[in-house]
Amino acid sequence: MAYGNFQREGSTDGYDEKIIQVNRVSKKTKGGNKIGFSVLMVVGDKKGKVGVGLGKAPDVSSAIRKGASIARKHLVEVPIVNTTIPFRIDIKLGAAKIMLKPAPRGSGVIAGGAVRNVVTAAGIENISSKVLGTKNQASNVYAAIEALKILGQRYESKKK
Repeated sequence: MAYGNFQREGSTDGYDEKIIQVNRVSKKTKGGNKIGFSVLMVVGDKKGKVGVGLGKAPDVSSAIRKGASIARKHLVEVPIVNTTIPFRIDIKLGAAKIMLKPAPRGSGVIAGGAVRNVVTAAGIENISSKVLGTKNQASNVYAAIEALKILGQRYESKKK
């Protein structure tokens, strides 16, 4: 379940931030329960750069801020050719299996929730994808980012 994208007031760098998942975590300690939050964020400029970050803090707003800054530090360059990706890629990362395939102009983003957020943040307008492994959103987001990173490396090596 995506929580929506938003632009922070202090953010003038042109990146869209999207919250993928908010988890409330608690830890048993001697003095009682210690409650915190973890927020999975996707940050992208819709021009071929996308990153993902997992921020953890005692309150949600701090976790969002941390997640966004971590995502900005780990941006991935995505090759976009005619509003789609250059070629098909299949990846297995942990329990997540993802297939990304180029689609003809006008078909739009055909992707499940977690992968859809990643590819739209990257600026890919036409893509077909399938999540084959787990339903875990965090695993699927990390697998999609890894697939886009490998896609970029292979595309650069083929251009040379």
